[in-house]
Formats: sequence, structure tokens, C-alpha cells
Amino acid sequence: MTQMDIGLIGLAVMGENLVLNMESKGFHVAVYNRTVEKVDKFINGRGKGKNFTGCHSIEALVASLKRPRKVMLLVKAGSAVDDFIEQLLPHLESGDIIIDGGNSHFPDTIRRAQYVESKGFRYIGTGVSGGEEGALLGPSMMPGGTPSAWSEVKDIFQKICAHTETGEACCDWVGEGGAGHFVKMVHNGIEYGDMQMICETYHLMKAGLGLTNAEMHEVFTEWNKGELDSYLIEITRDILGYQDEDGHDVVDLILDTAGQKGTGKWTVVAALDEGQPLTLIGEAVFARCLSAIKEERVQASKVLQGHVSPFTGNRKAFVEDLRQALYASKIISYAQGYQLMRAAAATYGWNLNYGGIALMWRGGCIIRSVFLGKIKEAFDRNPKLENLLLDPFFADIVQKNQDAWRRVIMKAVEMGIPTPALATALNFFDGYRSDRLPANLLQAQRDYFGAHTYERVDKPRGEFFHTNWTGRGGDTAASTYVV
Repeated sequence: MTQMDIGLIGLAVMGENLVLNMESKGFHVAVYNRTVEKVDKFINGRGKGKNFTGCHSIEALVASLKRPRKVMLLVKAGSAVDDFIEQLLPHLESGDIIIDGGNSHFPDTIRRAQYVESKGFRYIGTGVSGGEEGALLGPSMMPGGTPSAWSEVKDIFQKICAHTETGEACCDWVGEGGAGHFVKMVHNGIEYGDMQMICETYHLMKAGLGLTNAEMHEVFTEWNKGELDSYLIEITRDILGYQDEDGHDVVDLILDTAGQKGTGKWTVVAALDEGQPLTLIGEAVFARCLSAIKEERVQASKVLQGHVSPFTGNRKAFVEDLRQALYASKIISYAQGYQLMRAAAATYGWNLNYGGIALMWRGGCIIRSVFLGKIKEAFDRNPKLENLLLDPFFADIVQKNQDAWRRVIMKAVEMGIPTPALATALNFFDGYRSDRLPANLLQAQRDYFGAHTYERVDKPRGEFFHTNWTGRGGDTAASTYVV
């Protein structure tokens, strides 16, 4: 009996398509599912006549694998992953590898890697992006965990992943512990931001300019030929042009309440933990929360009236302003995401390859775009780049586009159309380029009511002072610390 190259547990949509991808690249795959009927259905259906072994137990799955054994989990994030790890461990030998390919929270991956390694085995937590189609045809993959495990899975991962037009694999080793799942989490956060900004742009065109879906379809078609060329712009184009069998535009039939699975929230919480101003992704998460209170918004619309002005001006020129504003805001989103990754790398001791991460996102994943090639080039120019906005290419774009950006935000305010992501992007740009912000007053307030101290512009950093603002407070100051 031929021994299998890799085993997979979890034959849901992603798992089924990923093993078909593996088999198509010449690998022999053993498959198992908790509901064993799914195994038989797959083996007798999409997997029929192919190099699969269907297993009805974890013991049988492990026994069918080449050493070192590689078992990949594609199950729901959370307790299910821990449960399967416990079921696998008794059947493994030293050096065998467990791979979690789900959307696990990176602290869980850190914990699991330490636990599995303590038992003498190896662990990989890998982000897999691209959805059903990506899993089948080539996803973006972001593996991290036990470093020695990478050489054992590299051939499989880099053959099944997406590739750039020049043949580079959209998969490479990210780092130890939870690094892979952290980078996938940031990817998803950026995805939240990209989607929200596109939706705000659509809203301004539809409610502000009165463009039809057909007209917006043409706009996004043109945008996808230039700087904004990306998967999300492409699918927006397709959605706006899609009609059902009765000739109705499907997008107009969809209820305006957005769901979320938690990765955007995790990204924002991680930013708060690291003290990083991830404002755009934060607004994108909160915009989904606001959309979810549909009934309350309907009620409020009957009570609260805005004093708004209809659009006056050149519609074609404003559409170009929208394009420039969207591009500049997109740069801010990635700049903030990379800030977060840099901060987390310092916290967890990861040596992240920032240009390599952009390359991993060039193909297969939801945020894939030509824009990512420019990020790769920025880090090739300066591997220690502190912020994308300091790279000459990106600095030039946001500065050139800012007039259009400001016009868009002003018009949106006049028309009463919310643009939380586009507006906070501009606010971040204005804050980041300011050599002095009003935090001096804020720190004075903190010192006034809580004796929290402050630093002075005429003294070295690190020296702290306290003022007895009322004459009644005395000279005792609170200890200085940063959360």
C-alpha cells in the first residue's frame, strides 16, 4: 500500500478543495472527517479515481502517512482544534507535524505550538487565504510555528499555493509560534478596511451622485485597469453588473447588514494591546457593527433628520476624486497594518520579512492586488522602513492625492453620507504628518486631575514633571507607566 504524503482532517468546503489541489500537484493524501459519511461521499464523488485514501479513524489516518507524519487540520477555530490535537498525540512519533490551517487566533497558536513541542512533536499554524476557489486553484499561505517543520512541508505548500506572474510562490515561512496566524489576522483586518472603503465609495456614487449600477459597473471596470487593480475591485465590478433571472440587480435586493467572524476584531484588539493607531480597520469593524443594528437605524431615520446638501458639480471629476481618495486611503490601511506587524514582531521576537509578506499576498488571497508589488519594492529599498508613508513612492502618492481626498470628505459631510474609513484615513495622514499634536494639553489634564506627570519640550525625554495646578495638591506625583 502506498504511504500518503500528508493527511487532512476536516472535509468541509476549504478542506475538500485543498486536498483536491494537493492531489492535482502529484501528492497522495489521506482524508478523515469526524462525520465519516463525508469521507465516503468524497472518495466516491469528487475524489473518485484519484490518489486519496479515505480513513474512518484518526489511528488509520496516522498509520497511512509517510514519516515524519504531516497531519493538517481544517476545522472550526477554537476548541475543535484542541480536541483533535489531543486525539492525534497518542498516535504520533517524535518529530511528526501537526498543521492548523484554520483561522485560529494567534495566541492560541502560540500556546498550542509550545504544548505540542513539549511533547516532542512539531507544530505549524498557517493562514490560508483565498476562499473556496483559492483552496482549489492556489491560495496564499502564511505558515509559522516550529522552524524545523518548514523544510518538511515547504515542497507541498509552495506547489499548492498561488504564484505571481513571475512564478514566485505566494507562501513562505513567516516565523516562530503564532507568527503565521498573526500575519493572516492582519491580512483579514486589511481586508475589512479595503471592503469598507470600497463600500463607502459605492455609497457616495449611488446616494451622492445618483449613478446607476450599470454606470458604477463601468467605473469599477476602468479602475481595475489601473492603480487600483485588485481582486476586491474586480468582484465589485462583477457584483454591480449581476442580475437575476428576472432582470433585477441582485446587489439592490441584499439586506444592508454585514456579518463578521471575528478576525477584524482580533486585529483591532491586538493593535490596542500593542498601542498602535489602527484607526482605519477599527472603523471598518465598527461600520459592520453599525450596519447590524438595522431595525434601530430604520427607527432613527424617522426621527433624526440631517441638514444636508445635494451634490452640485462635475460628476465625472468627482468620480476621479473618489479614485484618488480610495487609493490614498488604501495606502494608509496597509501602512497601519504594517505598523502593527512591526510592533508585534518586537513583542514576540519574530523576524518578519515584510517584503516577503507583501509577496505572499500578491496572489491567491482576498486582498491580492498590483499595489502589493509596490510594498515589496519599498521594503527591498529599505528593509528597516518604519512606515510605508515614509517610502518615497507612497509618500508621493498620498501627498499628490490629498486635494482630491479632502474634496471627497468635505462633499461627503455636506451630503450627509458616512465615510468612516475614508475620513479616518485622512485624519491619520494629518496626524502622522504633524510634528506637534494637542496631546500636551491632554497630558496637562491628566496631571491636573491625577498627578500623572508630563515631559517637557525643554528637557530631555524620560524626565517627568508634576505641577501643583490648584495649590492644594502637594508635590506627590503618581508613578509613570504606559499601558
